[in-house]
Amino acid sequence: MVEFVSANMAPLMFGALVLFLLMGFPVAFALAANGLVFGLIGIELGLLTPALLQALPERVFGIMRNDTLLAIPFFTFMGLILERSGMAEDLLDTIGQLFGPIRGGLAYAVIFVGALLAATTGVVAASVISMGLISLPIMLRYGYDRRLASGVIAASGTLAQIIPPSLVLIVLADQLGRSVGDMYAGALIPGLVLTGLYAGYILLTSIIKPEMVPALPPEARTLRGAKLLLRVITSLVPPLVLIFLVLGTIFVGIATPTEGGAMGAAGAILLALAKRQLSWNLMRQAMDSTAKLSSFVVFILIGSTVFGLVFRAVNGDLWVEHLLIGLPGGELGFLIVCNILVFVLAFFLDFFELAFIIVPLLGPVADKLGIDLIWFGVLLGVNMQTSFMHPPFGFALFFLRSVAPKTDYIDKVTGRKIGKITTGQIYWGAVPFVVIQIIMVALVISFPQLVDAGRDKGPAINLNDVKIEIPAFDNQEVAPPFGSPAQPDQNPADDIMKQLQGK
Repeated sequence: MVEFVSANMAPLMFGALVLFLLMGFPVAFALAANGLVFGLIGIELGLLTPALLQALPERVFGIMRNDTLLAIPFFTFMGLILERSGMAEDLLDTIGQLFGPIRGGLAYAVIFVGALLAATTGVVAASVISMGLISLPIMLRYGYDRRLASGVIAASGTLAQIIPPSLVLIVLADQLGRSVGDMYAGALIPGLVLTGLYAGYILLTSIIKPEMVPALPPEARTLRGAKLLLRVITSLVPPLVLIFLVLGTIFVGIATPTEGGAMGAAGAILLALAKRQLSWNLMRQAMDSTAKLSSFVVFILIGSTVFGLVFRAVNGDLWVEHLLIGLPGGELGFLIVCNILVFVLAFFLDFFELAFIIVPLLGPVADKLGIDLIWFGVLLGVNMQTSFMHPPFGFALFFLRSVAPKTDYIDKVTGRKIGKITTGQIYWGAVPFVVIQIIMVALVISFPQLVDAGRDKGPAINLNDVKIEIPAFDNQEVAPPFGSPAQPDQNPADDIMKQLQGK
């Protein structure tokens, strides 16, 4: 038994972690407990030394000193301030009036506003709850299909997962040891393409089943002409300025992601102040939620650090590497298995847990296979986006369920009875958008330039294509290198020139 445990510490450790997670233990404590328990077992069996666990305090302080992770509370605070100051409501109302005359106009407005909120807040919960509270009653009022309305709101909210400044991209960059700015630049075009695919699905639906996405009736379009233009300018310009302030300075290289997040938080406070929505109550709620989310992330990171330290000490990284490198199909086989693994685990784990548990195991293997880790991180980010949409554990579906009408009610505007939205309708509405997200994963694999085009990689040189021709000297002996002890003052270039002239 002792020999079996000693020879299989890594798989036993990973299996114990899966067992703890399936039993419902908090992820942070399951990770830390597994690391400590198996660390003590390894010390008892003589596989590890006690000095290994003495490295933990330094690892924890290293997490606390990580400047990159400071961007998480900044962006979270910025998103919460903007969400509570009514920016989402103004955007949805304005864009809804703008797209109202066309079929599916409200759905287009939700997608467009979801992309804007993603680029300004980076918080999925804020986007889904805001659009669920504001746009869902309006979509139901004017006869939108319940499943489609639920799906488009949940899916548009998850754009905050992949469009910068996404919190998960910060974590992925940290875990893969890459620049957050490069990760943001690489994720921008895939995020926009995914937004376009959502809009394409609504367009296809409006052609095939127009009754599911009716246009707004004339009496509902209260803004026209100059008034509509003025509303569009006043509603769109402030968030666009904030987007440039945050993302533009990061992409240009003027500011780091942490500095960009700090500027974004300050800009959100100024926008709330300009709209006369800033109050001590709003600040207190935003800071309270920011502290909770930041603590959640740090505790998971500490737990994953404890687990990772012991897991690598028992050669767990080599075990995972041998499993994955030996897959048939080489690099493509590795990518397919990785994406299937992440997709399945996303049914049970959220994106933070996936980023802290799975990515540290997959990243080194991808690096050894020669895969660009920025591209790999964006690919995993797109895949992890499905964790918000998976029935029955998708967090975006839970957020929407919390604000969707659970009983029939009388609409205040039309005065007619509007039915409730069932959990089954929310789940079925999410399925087409999960399929679209899977299609986006396939597109990123098939067209890596979607990621590479967003960042300046500089001129690439393939050393395999470089041919160096050395002239033959009729078997004459080549002189030793210049400055060698045998001929300290002789330059081999002189000999080469003489031989060429002699030919």
